[in-house]
Amino acid sequence: MNQLEQLKQHTIVVADTGDFQSIKQYKPRDATTNPSLILKAVQKPEYQPLLEKIVKDHPGISTGEVIDRLLVAFGMEILKVIPGRVSTEVDARLSFDTQATVDKARELITFYEAEGAGRERVLIKIASTWEGIKAAEVLEREGIKTNLTLLFSLAQAIAAAEAGVQLISPFVGRIYDWYKKQTGTDFEGATDPGVQSVRRIYNHYRKYGYGTEVMGASFRNTGQILELAGCDLLTISPDLLQKLQDSTGPVERKLGGETAPATALEKNSVDEKSFRFMLNEDPMATEKLAEGIRAFCADSAKLRQIISAMR
Repeated sequence: MNQLEQLKQHTIVVADTGDFQSIKQYKPRDATTNPSLILKAVQKPEYQPLLEKIVKDHPGISTGEVIDRLLVAFGMEILKVIPGRVSTEVDARLSFDTQATVDKARELITFYEAEGAGRERVLIKIASTWEGIKAAEVLEREGIKTNLTLLFSLAQAIAAAEAGVQLISPFVGRIYDWYKKQTGTDFEGATDPGVQSVRRIYNHYRKYGYGTEVMGASFRNTGQILELAGCDLLTISPDLLQKLQDSTGPVERKLGGETAPATALEKNSVDEKSFRFMLNEDPMATEKLAEGIRAFCADSAKLRQIISAMR
């Protein structure tokens, strides 16, 4: 049995890609997308017809709405080949606007429902800013499930859980990148700061009974993935899915069981002031959150340019 098959015995495997052709190959339960992944996908020849169809079918709408409909079109194609949920991201430019995020999420869900997909199969991805978390709290009460992304700290994780969000996506690889750059150390295994962050969040949730799902994300190597076997979900890029599929080494469950009750973490609660202060005190989380939002905005802008050139 290869490592991917073994991993699926401990953890729900999610494909981190907008390429629904590769999703068919690895048979994940769920799939996640973001502006960078969609931008990468639409530049492939096999996805040009999908983009062209959206532009042709909606000649009078804004470029922003074309992007939203494109995101939903990709999501609908993905839902045809997975049994579970697809995550679709709100425009990162709205990351500090609670009401605009709520409005955009409702619009995306309306588009999905018009195409025949129930809201139970869609997670709306929102950046883990204070405003984003508050938007997710509103949406969850309306039955719109959310995925809090760009999450790098326990403060963000606690705020998301207290808001009742469905799922969070703590970023392993980007945390690793920051600490490697700062220290020059090529962390491996359990010493990896990204792995340690997800383990801390997972154990905190389990010890104190939070219902929010934890989905490790942003992996740089299979070692990081295997150290988090047993996490609720792991979203993995196609190249790392292939490496897991090609390997037959043993996969040991590292999270779950008795590990959560044994953690020494105290239960914390955060309000806006404490959230902002705790985030400010964590230079890694502050820098990576800002950097992530900027990167998603930049890729959305590139997508806008591609669409504008076609109209």
